[in-house]
Amino acid sequence: MIDLTEHGGQEIRGVARVEGPIVVAEGIGDVGYDEVAEVIDPQGRVRQGRVLETGEGVAVIEVFAGTTGLSIEETRVRFQGRPMRLPVSIEMLGRVFDGLGAPMDGGPEPLADQWADVNGQPINPTARIYPRDYIQTGVSALDGMNTLVLGQKLPLFSGAGMPHDQLAAQIVRQATLPTVGGQAGGEFAIVFAAMGVKHDVANFFREAFVSSGALTRVAMFLNLADDPPIERLITPRAALTLAEYLAFELEFHVLVVLTDMTNYCEALRQISNIRGEVPSRKGYPGYLYSDLASIYERSGRIKGSNGSVTQLPILTMPNDDITHPVPDLTGYITEGQIVLSRELHQRGIYPPIAVLPSLSRLMKDGIGRGLTRADHAHLSAQLYASYAHVQDARALASVIGEEELTAVDQRYLEFGRMFEREFIGQAATEHRTIDETLEAGWRTASTLPQGELTRVSEDEIKQYYGKQKQQAGR
Repeated sequence: MIDLTEHGGQEIRGVARVEGPIVVAEGIGDVGYDEVAEVIDPQGRVRQGRVLETGEGVAVIEVFAGTTGLSIEETRVRFQGRPMRLPVSIEMLGRVFDGLGAPMDGGPEPLADQWADVNGQPINPTARIYPRDYIQTGVSALDGMNTLVLGQKLPLFSGAGMPHDQLAAQIVRQATLPTVGGQAGGEFAIVFAAMGVKHDVANFFREAFVSSGALTRVAMFLNLADDPPIERLITPRAALTLAEYLAFELEFHVLVVLTDMTNYCEALRQISNIRGEVPSRKGYPGYLYSDLASIYERSGRIKGSNGSVTQLPILTMPNDDITHPVPDLTGYITEGQIVLSRELHQRGIYPPIAVLPSLSRLMKDGIGRGLTRADHAHLSAQLYASYAHVQDARALASVIGEEELTAVDQRYLEFGRMFEREFIGQAATEHRTIDETLEAGWRTASTLPQGELTRVSEDEIKQYYGKQKQQAGR
């Protein structure tokens, strides 16, 4: 819960203006940006807020619980003289909190090991360690072609009605570090932050964590759809504050799931409009890029700590528009994106990951080197190239008919169907090792003529091409 210790600031009675979740106070002394403020209504009830903007004798405060019932004359504002802080401890794993970090699972407040600024501590760029360690998710379309790396920020671009929640829960349940040098990889501590989600979505994740036995290593921060939208601006920061403590103080490997970042941006746009700021694209504030960066950049690894923070933000693209400001700016900040395909989803393929627009920019540094097989990079490139050719063949077949295609193009169509059904498609409970993923890739690639495999070496073709067919024929 937010720190309510004795304040060291100032208190005033009466405010100049109340509008939506915003309170404007005048006649104040020195007040800092992002400073904690307590807004006290006429009945003496305290509501938490923070300073959004300051000027000479003026402060603009956002009130997390809203301003209903506040009067201009009787409202008091007490400034704390410090930024917002959150108590963090290892006891928070296995617990459920609201968007501001207050327990909502019926348990007591955890004993704080320390109080941490929710805005995080700046990290010297020279102290960062380049992410190079592969994470095994058990999902072939990720492990084989869009590998997630320890310390990476890799968003999931989805749309309304798509199974992004199911895929995120599967990744959380299955994500492990691989066995390297005879040492078994461990499991992650999970920090899950929900912003503006429906109750059934929150219950789905909670039940998924309980049924898999993962809840004991999960800390959940829930801002539900009927909670104050302003809390959504704090929820991801509170979650990342705990993640940073677990990673850089206690040396855990932490996987942070943030859903839904589109709801977060909507809350940011709402506040911006109330403040009368000049809107940018589609009404979002011009600082949307830097605000998202302040969240996404709180990931990675640093020198002097064995821990890491890996982010998996989830956002729903309005009208499946990948050029919308939220996915567009997210793609610039993060190290790739995983895009879900509505076409694959409608055909019953799970997970419906669109391979061609998906990308993991750190994949090349996280595979090989004894972490995955030596043929991983070449096979991934071959599958990409072949599947891209499938799209051309399908476009041509839609014009002249499949029977008029050349024999090679018909083999490509066969490859495309098998690739989608057996490589991309897998059960939600299926956890494939990297060897099983690569074998599935070679099995689909073996449907093509050997001469079409131009991205893999001759030695790899001799070792893996048609291997499954030969074994089946024995």
